[in-house]
Amino acid sequence: MNRAGDWLRQAERDLQQAHISHENGVHEWACFAAQQAAEKAVKALHLQLGQDAWGHSVVKLLKQLPDEIEVPRELEEIASVLDAYYIPPRYPNGFSEGAPYEYYTRKQSEEAIRYAREILEFARAQMARCRDRSSGGTSVG
Repeated sequence: MNRAGDWLRQAERDLQQAHISHENGVHEWACFAAQQAAEKAVKALHLQLGQDAWGHSVVKLLKQLPDEIEVPRELEEIASVLDAYYIPPRYPNGFSEGAPYEYYTRKQSEEAIRYAREILEFARAQMARCRDRSSGGTSVG
């Protein structure tokens, strides 16, 4: 059973949580949830392609996609920003002093949400192309 749809729906839910955290001024969690949304969206794409994907680096997950999936360089760059939000927003030892929430701003969480949305949209579009190819690629319109 292919669970790609489950992973994509959870990515969408994580992005929703990023929005909620952002609106409530919990910017460190907004950044982390945005990273999680991007990670799960790319893992969903891997699953749609029949591949296993392990790890938490969005950049690495994008680079591990098959060659026929053209990943724009800009997407890798924004993924690297999101990768920086995987550990430090959650753990006080991510910084030399202070709690994580003291280091994250509204601007950072806005950017993280925007970047995660771009990656999610990329994954969703690629997954749709895969479905179209497997169903014969016919469309009405």
